[in-house]
Amino acid sequence: MGRPHHAEPTSPAGTAVAQQAAVLASYARRLKRRGWRGLVWLNGAPEQARQQALALWQALDWSAPLWIGDGQQAPVAPSLPSRKARTRLGAEHQLVILDASGHQGLDPDALGALAGTVSAGGLLVLVTPATWGSQPDPDYARFADYPWQWEALSAHYLARLACQLGESNAVIRWPVGGALWLPALSKRQAAAAHWNDADCLTLDQASAVSALVKLKRRRPLVVTADRGRGKSAALGIACARLLQQSGGVELLLTAPRLSAVESVFSRVAALCPEAQHHGPAEVLLPNGSRLRFLPPDVLTEQVEQGTLGGSGSMLLVDEAAAIPASLLARWLVAFPRIAFATTVHGYEGSGRGFALRFRDILDRQAPQWRELTLQAPIRWSAGDPLEAVIQHLLLLDAPLPKVEPHQGERLPSMVISQAQLAERGALLEKLFGLLVQSHYRTTPSDLRQLLDGPGTSLRMVLGSDGVGPQAVLVTREEGGFDAALAEQVARGERRPQGHLLAQSLAAHCGSREALTARWRRVARIAAHPQRRREGLGRQLLEEDMVSAAQQGIVLYGATFGAEAGLLQFWLALGFVPVRLGITREAATGEYAVMVAKPLNQEGQSVLGELTAGFAASLPGLLAFELATLPAPVVALLLTSLSGQPLSAAEHQAIHDVAYARRDPALARPALQALAREASRQPLGEAQQAHQQLAAWAYQNQPFAKAQKEAVQCLRQAVQQVIEACALFPSEPER
Repeated sequence: MGRPHHAEPTSPAGTAVAQQAAVLASYARRLKRRGWRGLVWLNGAPEQARQQALALWQALDWSAPLWIGDGQQAPVAPSLPSRKARTRLGAEHQLVILDASGHQGLDPDALGALAGTVSAGGLLVLVTPATWGSQPDPDYARFADYPWQWEALSAHYLARLACQLGESNAVIRWPVGGALWLPALSKRQAAAAHWNDADCLTLDQASAVSALVKLKRRRPLVVTADRGRGKSAALGIACARLLQQSGGVELLLTAPRLSAVESVFSRVAALCPEAQHHGPAEVLLPNGSRLRFLPPDVLTEQVEQGTLGGSGSMLLVDEAAAIPASLLARWLVAFPRIAFATTVHGYEGSGRGFALRFRDILDRQAPQWRELTLQAPIRWSAGDPLEAVIQHLLLLDAPLPKVEPHQGERLPSMVISQAQLAERGALLEKLFGLLVQSHYRTTPSDLRQLLDGPGTSLRMVLGSDGVGPQAVLVTREEGGFDAALAEQVARGERRPQGHLLAQSLAAHCGSREALTARWRRVARIAAHPQRRREGLGRQLLEEDMVSAAQQGIVLYGATFGAEAGLLQFWLALGFVPVRLGITREAATGEYAVMVAKPLNQEGQSVLGELTAGFAASLPGLLAFELATLPAPVVALLLTSLSGQPLSAAEHQAIHDVAYARRDPALARPALQALAREASRQPLGEAQQAHQQLAAWAYQNQPFAKAQKEAVQCLRQAVQQVIEACALFPSEPER
């Protein structure tokens, strides 16, 4: 990637290193004949290790070599800092040197991303210091929450990596001043089947392209693949063919971020040279066909406004595992032709977890959906050593534990320390497997946070065998700031690292007490997919809250995407909303909501001020900033408003709207009161009517596009709510 700054060493030791580098280059040629790649662990004194890596850099005319590390320490120029490793996604490098021995340390996400850029016959070289694994490295500073210093954190994660690198039979070990150890190479695997598609590189990819081009109405397609299988390229090839088939075609593409679909647009550009590019997110063909990328938040907003979707529309969703299933379900209704593509074992999210969470929705809403899996690698061949090693190191393929059905009396939950978890490798894999399949955003860094994150606690429910985890709760300690620092945070003058919930409440709501109080925040909670709705999550939370109170914690909280099912779960446990984000998260398309529950009188005092502020601001937010918040969420949030019996005037106004011809807009305050009070009543079949009424009363969301129809539907909804709840002593004469 550039010329070295230093000349090749000429000492006897340097000669030995040059000879070892030549052997490694020869080994890389053998890998290339098999279509494989390798991982080299170069461990030792940092400066010597870099010189050794430099010898390998010079040993062969590598294709697009890449050095990742501190620019001032790298012996070649230019180099790239690890924080920019993701910018190389989609690129191909025959040699990647990741220097984790210097000022930057190891970024696990960079390691995962860079492994996917190494081409067949290539090497990924991980450079680490001699004592690596015995202490944290500088990258730990990124999650050393105040007041912890990164140097004082545990290093269980790095110790695990060092142990596995030292024991693996698939890792090339090249210690500074030591012998070069090369894994034996097995025989090549059988050649792949042939296919008749010049644009595709495997039969799997050709099958996916054909299915995407022939996508049927109300028959969604789900494409899953491990990394390096050409999933995104298949989307690009299919887009190009659909755009060229006929004029006036409009294709919509979405993903958690634009960078995730760069390869889609690059394939379209290669196959449609006549296309005009309007920025990085839009392509227009001379025949009038167009491909547009919209981030999830923008797409969802336009769907809710009715400007996107409907008959004839088509949506392609890439990296769907990183998008909440509730959003995918909304798009499934809005777009007659829709395809979801996702990575099974990737840092964008778990495709396996996506399939488990989303399958029920597909079965209900589109029972004729179909699934395709791309298994054949494109950039490398099956049996590739690097892929297997990286998946094991980063637990990208962490197994789901065996389900243990509930039998007899339920076992109490148990707390396990980070040190204990690090020593039990099999349990760690199963526990992380639970987290991966239950959450739509899991990255390699999350494993490090789990093992070494400061203030992190773990509680789990084991199966009847006492071995396999059936549910897990991960929490973090927050708050406990002194009054002076809390004042500075509330004034916007300081923002110490971490303390997501407590700092947000101080900075956005002005609550100094939210930062001086001690919190425990739920970071992750997950149950085995076959044991959901058994109360395992409730058990974990209730038992952990008892423990937290005994340890002097005064408030227990959580933050999550504002989805009705999730919100209902937390409200049922006695939590109350304390803050609602006013913009959608770009990657998820959801608004963030924060909930809390007091554990003692001090916590109740702090929470009282927070809930009062939330209730005071909610009506105004719903009318303006949160006018597109989903109606089911709005209906649940109304329980936060102070209850007050309906007055006689409000009774009359409500009846006049429901059973007479009074203009609803002129009775809005009374209808708001009805929606508020009905939110505390069991509504049965009138629940949807109440949600629609709440959205109209507080957000001015119409029941229908036509004014006459909208008013008629509103009157019917008011009637249903009146008849379902006990707010009215008797129905009026009609």
